[in-house]
Amino acid sequence: VLAEGGAEPRHIVSMTWYLVDKKDYHERLRDIGRVYREVIGRHFPAMAAVQVVALMEDRAKVEIQATAVVPE
Repeated sequence: VLAEGGAEPRHIVSMTWYLVDKKDYHERLRDIGRVYREVIGRHFPAMAAVQVVALMEDRAKVEIQATAVVPE
């Protein structure tokens, strides 16, 4: 999605992670961090994580909303 808008991970200014299981998230934090760095690198925008009761996709465990700003 970023590339379609001419953006890269470095253009992300904020992220909100919606999690269905906070305990599972904490147990897998090391793996999540590794994958995050593989995809995003060492760029850490403002972030929030929110536990929710459910997501629209029944099998989903996380949904990530990101806002990116691309300079003109």
